Amino acid sequence: MQNFNFQDFEIWFVTGAQLLYGGDAVKHVDAHSNEMVAGLNKSGNLPVKVVYKGTANSSAEVAAALSAANADKKCAGVITWMHTFSPAKMWIHGLKGYQKPLLHLHTQFNKEIPWSEIDMDFMNLNQSAHGDREFGHIVSRMRKNRKVVVGHWQDGKVHEHIAVWMRVAAAWADAQDMRIIRFGDNMNNVAVTDGDKVEAEIRLGYHVDYFSIGDLAAEVKRVSEKQVDELVAAYEKEYDFADNAKRGGKDHAQVREAARIEAALRKFLEAKGAKAFTTNFDALHEINQLPGLAAQRLMAEGYGFGAEGDWKTAALVRTMKVMAHGLDGGTSFLEDYTYHFKGKGSILQAHMLEICPSIAGAKPRMEVHPLGIGGKADPARLVFTAHEGAGVAATVVDMGNRFRMIVNLVDVVKPEAALPKLPVASALWIPQPNLEAGAAAWIYAGGTHHTSFSYPLTREYMEDYADIADIEMVTIDGNTSIPEFKKELRLNEVYYLLNRALQY
Repeated sequence: MQNFNFQDFEIWFVTGAQLLYGGDAVKHVDAHSNEMVAGLNKSGNLPVKVVYKGTANSSAEVAAALSAANADKKCAGVITWMHTFSPAKMWIHGLKGYQKPLLHLHTQFNKEIPWSEIDMDFMNLNQSAHGDREFGHIVSRMRKNRKVVVGHWQDGKVHEHIAVWMRVAAAWADAQDMRIIRFGDNMNNVAVTDGDKVEAEIRLGYHVDYFSIGDLAAEVKRVSEKQVDELVAAYEKEYDFADNAKRGGKDHAQVREAARIEAALRKFLEAKGAKAFTTNFDALHEINQLPGLAAQRLMAEGYGFGAEGDWKTAALVRTMKVMAHGLDGGTSFLEDYTYHFKGKGSILQAHMLEICPSIAGAKPRMEVHPLGIGGKADPARLVFTAHEGAGVAATVVDMGNRFRMIVNLVDVVKPEAALPKLPVASALWIPQPNLEAGAAAWIYAGGTHHTSFSYPLTREYMEDYADIADIEMVTIDGNTSIPEFKKELRLNEVYYLLNRALQY
């Protein structure tokens, strides 16, 4: 994946203890912690390496450990565990300054109570049930967001929850230096895809830069015929070709022009150190065609993308691709197009061109067709239908006083018939609980017509992300009822208005 590898990160493990029971007790704590961390790493279930950073036995040691975590670029987050009773007042100074994701692992070294051997020495040493509650209280009192995972450290289910959080923590770290390139501005008069870029950088970490499409056009002119030949050869290996798009076909020149744009766009993004980008069909100027094929292929490599200047969706696509790195299913930018009012109802998801082939159900087909918008030459594109399966659709909107993430659980289904006259990539999904309630809830929440969609991700990933980012999240699922959802939105409004007032 472009500019990302889980091996570039670490998750630190800090064990809470104290010297009340003597140095020998702390040695036992340290030995147990080392064994647990080694076991977590050897499980093969975690995407990021866990690094044990020792026991924290005083306020000074806690502060030093968490301060070092803040400063270390490889550290994507910290797992804490209270092996024994760790008086939580000694965590206050360290937690006050801690800025990275936090996971509280509520576990214990032994899986079962040793009924015939348990004595007071064992009780005093193995007090996670006591110490973790003490720690949990101070984190809650300090209003610090964190994830709590409960269960034995050897259990696969515990590993699953830790792995989700690790993926989200790494995606959060990736976003903190994310540069998003906008070619042209937001599409004229569109509200929902725009927002406060300054607040986004403060709250979410990424930086949005504007570049003229003329800057890309200049790079296109520098692409050699050899570069074009190499890309076209790669297309021929990876995709089926419509007759008019093949070598010798009447529109093959447009495939070559799309390759030229892709080569230029990739070079431009690499030179700028960008991880995401947007385009706008209203601002193409010297570009031969809408760069749809380039957007499709760059998304498949891990870049985030948003159409019509939608930088928030471009960022979320990148973040969700990082979360899902190495998992099966695919992640893509999508847009609500048209409804099918039958049964539970469904939504045809597509766009003019720019859908990631990672969600394709079969080998994509290279085609060239006219595009009735943008006023440019006929663009090349990959045409396919998304495979069936459950997934999540998410969007981030600017509500003026906060960012809100809206998440809808959806089920991608097989279309009832072919779409021979719609030559674009598409997906048909049923929003939970059904189209009527799902679409109404999305609209009540102020959701966009653009979404970031992923098969392998679940609600848990999105909840962890919202907690780390400290933004509002509302979920539309199989249990959603419109009266209760509207009530949730009203309560959230009161909460955020009061929270903002208390800050001033």
